Amino acid sequence: MHAAQAEEIALNKVPAVTLVFWLIKILSTTVGETGADFLIFKLHVGLPVTTLIMGALLLLVMALQLRRARYEPWAYWLCVVQVSIFGTLLTDSLVDTYGVALTTTTAFFSVALALTFWLWYACERSLSIRTIYRGRREYFYWLAILMTFALGTAAGDWVAEEMRLGYAVSALLFLAAIGLVGVAHYLFKLASVPSFWMAYILTRPFGASCGDWLSHSVAKGGLGLGVVGTSDVFTVIIVGLVALLTWQQHRVPLAITPR
Repeated sequence: MHAAQAEEIALNKVPAVTLVFWLIKILSTTVGETGADFLIFKLHVGLPVTTLIMGALLLLVMALQLRRARYEPWAYWLCVVQVSIFGTLLTDSLVDTYGVALTTTTAFFSVALALTFWLWYACERSLSIRTIYRGRREYFYWLAILMTFALGTAAGDWVAEEMRLGYAVSALLFLAAIGLVGVAHYLFKLASVPSFWMAYILTRPFGASCGDWLSHSVAKGGLGLGVVGTSDVFTVIIVGLVALLTWQQHRVPLAITPR
């Protein structure tokens, strides 16, 4: 390994985009959806209080992630799960507490995400998702991640609920859209950056629709497995996969020590 390549790996704060990456991302999305529902409806905490609590926890885990010198699986994925929960609550608060229409929230977060990308590129001259270092680039990265979760929540609820397609049909539609992105990338050579972000946005409503389908009652179009059971199973799988990534990372020592 060349010294420059080793340094790039050592200072990078994000994981390689692999099949395991996408699997954990989808699972974390589902946990975000069912976890938020568990706090609101099962523990009867209420949406406003739950949003405040999860916002405070997000600041805590984000501080842990930002303090890391390089990518550490536990810190990164803990942050993703927490961003997933808070992004869900952010959209739900606008819709359920303030009565903002799902079409409006979808449009708003689309514009917010586009603005985030514009500012990111204007400052960094790059939207690379392979080299995210400490500092300004990492801040833009996590802001974009938050916007994708909020946008995905709004778009997913719009398709499943307002269009009355149901959770299973919505999941299939978003899965098909993800497949189209894959075809565009691998067959028609769509660039990796737009391919990544389109897939990242679409996996949010796909995972949320899957979570709702598994957890909601049969009367509401689900399988009736409950938010507790669904969240517990998916959380265990996430922990196992993150442990695997951590073990793999420690098996390959870096050539240099991170600065």
